[in-house]
Amino acid sequence: MEVSRIRALRGPNLWSRHTAIEVIITCTPGEQGLSPQHPVEQKLRRIFPEVGPFDSVRPGQTISMAHALEKVTLGLQTQAGCPVSFSRTTPTQEAGVYQVVVEYSEESVGRLALDLAEQLCKAAIAGAGYDLEAAIAQLHELNEDVRLGPSTGAIVDAALARGVPIRRLTDGSLVQFGWGAKQRRIQAAEIDSTSAIAESIAQDKDLTKSLLHAAGVPVPMGRPSGSLEEAWAIALEVGLPVVVKPQDGNQGKGVSVNITDRAAFEAAYATAVRYGVVLVEKFLPGHDYRLLVVGNKLVAAARREPPLVVGDGKHTVRQLVDQVNADPRRGTGHSTSLTKIRFDDIAIGRLHEQGLEPESVPVKGRRVILRNNANLSTGGTATDVTDDVHPEVAARVIEAAQMVGLDICGVDVVCESVMRPLEEQNGGIVEVNAAPGLRMHISPSYGKGRDVGKAVLDHMYPDGDSGRVPVIAVTGTNGKTTTVRLTAHLLRTQGLRVGMTNTDGVYVNGRQTDSGDCSGPRSARNVLMHPDVDAAVFETARGGLLREGQAFDRCKVAIVTNLGAGDHLGLNYITTLEDLSVLKRVIVLNVEPTGMAVLNAADPAVVAMAHHCPGDVTFFALDMHQPVLAAHRAQGKRVVYTDDGDIVAQKGKQIFRIPLANVPLTRQGQIGFQTENVMAAVGAAWAVNVPWDAIAQGLSTFISDIQGVPGRFNVFDYQGATLIADYGHNPDAIQALVQAVDNMPANKRVVVISGAGDRRDQDIRDQTQILGAAFDDVLLYQDACQRGRADGEVLKLLREGLQGAARTSHVEDIQGEFNAIDKALARLAQGDLCLILIDQVEEALAYITEKVKAAA
Repeated sequence: MEVSRIRALRGPNLWSRHTAIEVIITCTPGEQGLSPQHPVEQKLRRIFPEVGPFDSVRPGQTISMAHALEKVTLGLQTQAGCPVSFSRTTPTQEAGVYQVVVEYSEESVGRLALDLAEQLCKAAIAGAGYDLEAAIAQLHELNEDVRLGPSTGAIVDAALARGVPIRRLTDGSLVQFGWGAKQRRIQAAEIDSTSAIAESIAQDKDLTKSLLHAAGVPVPMGRPSGSLEEAWAIALEVGLPVVVKPQDGNQGKGVSVNITDRAAFEAAYATAVRYGVVLVEKFLPGHDYRLLVVGNKLVAAARREPPLVVGDGKHTVRQLVDQVNADPRRGTGHSTSLTKIRFDDIAIGRLHEQGLEPESVPVKGRRVILRNNANLSTGGTATDVTDDVHPEVAARVIEAAQMVGLDICGVDVVCESVMRPLEEQNGGIVEVNAAPGLRMHISPSYGKGRDVGKAVLDHMYPDGDSGRVPVIAVTGTNGKTTTVRLTAHLLRTQGLRVGMTNTDGVYVNGRQTDSGDCSGPRSARNVLMHPDVDAAVFETARGGLLREGQAFDRCKVAIVTNLGAGDHLGLNYITTLEDLSVLKRVIVLNVEPTGMAVLNAADPAVVAMAHHCPGDVTFFALDMHQPVLAAHRAQGKRVVYTDDGDIVAQKGKQIFRIPLANVPLTRQGQIGFQTENVMAAVGAAWAVNVPWDAIAQGLSTFISDIQGVPGRFNVFDYQGATLIADYGHNPDAIQALVQAVDNMPANKRVVVISGAGDRRDQDIRDQTQILGAAFDDVLLYQDACQRGRADGEVLKLLREGLQGAARTSHVEDIQGEFNAIDKALARLAQGDLCLILIDQVEEALAYITEKVKAAA
């Protein structure tokens, strides 16, 4: 069994909407016929009994080690506590070669699960042993390390429940919500609107107390000290008992409470001074409460108890701690609802204060306190008391949060009960915390959990906003880049700041931010991170979908221009038009329920995608009587077509008309494929509610030149001859170009063409076979990159396509694209037409432009 080509699919993909690991597995003949009686399968199930049945095998297929690897990879993750359920194994056209796909929740965990599964499967093949328990423990540990903590996770879960897109920006807890101009960011329980000044104030406990006191909020008396003697003087001044803690601290570190004598005070001072300046405050008797304020609302409250054990008259304190720590809810970090009690020097010191040792056996019912503070991070517990909070107490803690300036704030209150005003019971606010832990409110030790994640999300995105900007995804065989550019232009005409990706680069608000082929998911993700994007239009190429999946979970509009059989078939196990259709329809499957698929009604493979769309469908076609379009129109649904020299958009009795004479891209309707691109863009703009006057203006101002759509039917005048430069590179594109130039008068027709080496042989031949019936002169050149072909091999295939050509009388092989262009220009006379199928788009267009200028 050989594992190769591992990919992480980070968005909706060919297989599912889940993030997944995709891998190619090659099995020997002996690894392809597993059964319950097969010794390898029996050994595998002895190693891993929970692997489950190999139920992804279709009728007529045999079970292989690829299926075993799939189920083991999934099973290891589920045993480690990962919420995954999807997996699949599919045989390829190559004997013994399979594609295996397994869902992951964390990419690094999914990759490790695959590695461990491979080791387990190979151990079963070899009849060797395997430490399953250690493997699951390793996975569990990694999952605990990399997954989001409970505070961030609660907010992310609330976002996902509402449909707000999220993207984790670091391995830590920095997460982006929303897209473009609607993006927000959080880190733990701190959001991007949290003031750095407010956070600084909250860290300075003495400054915080001064501000709260000025606002009339009850706080304990006390102040920072510069030495032990000064600290003891402050303690005597405010009156024992006191609290000793760092002026700038968190999570209860260095805090000692209820100090009543000099010896205990000195020990507490020594502990606190390790963290900086020491603050001495009057000890307030009562319970320790944490109240959570979000915005201007109190959303949760919990009573916190310090870590303790209760004696049973049989076990030592150390044994009682071990029993408590055995609770599966207790972990070593913040990922579990409770934290293990630390049995350290601080705990032992607290035992001494109670006259106990670690090996003492407390009498039955005695409460043994192991720390003075009640932080969950040191092993404390929390009881929800949200419904008990008195309105006056709520008002005081909200005032405290607002006085400091925190929009998400954990307020620590000490009082006998939150059911009475603080002033009546000498209670007070002892701390105000930025980025408060939410764990105690989400999963309290006792009482009702509170959906504080939703409260934070509601504060960030009020009124149910999803944080989304309109995303328009464009795929197909031909016309994608032009459709993307035109759609973006229509949105800009409305005044939106548009992010756009295509095979020419990345553009944000009219500025190019990246160059090259940027039709993949990484470029799209970069656009969705940009704060100056009100809408996004993405060319969504097959390669990116196969490598990583979509960059977005859902789109507002999905455009499918057409499907051609000659583009990239035979690569990455996409061998038929049906395979290509399944891949291209991924964007249609992931249209928002309130969104729109804009589909070519004249292409049966595209029409078949309509019933996969969760939203509505707009069909477009040149012919208003095209059966699919006519039926759709009769049902009162959206259609776009041409009629009597106009582009017509219709929904029921609602009709909008735009004269083709006002759409320069179509050359008054002469160029059919450009007219189809225009109709697709109109359907998309209509779907996102661009006004019709803006659509008409945008169509009239979009010019098919090298700035507007480089390499897409760019027309030049060369000494009275017509030059057309285009990036057509498959038979369907060539056929569309031939139909377009047939409408343009010419004495002699010349074409310059090369072929991409990564196409099938017949696809390369088909291109020149089409051209041979339409052009007098065919000049063949070898392009810059042969993509795996031998020198001269592509030219040979192109010549084979010209055998028996109906029109071509002159064929010539030329080395180099620019040499071929020069040769073609030398053969032109006034009134001739030359189609140049360019390879190096920017360089070739610049070269042609210079030649045209020189000849003018």
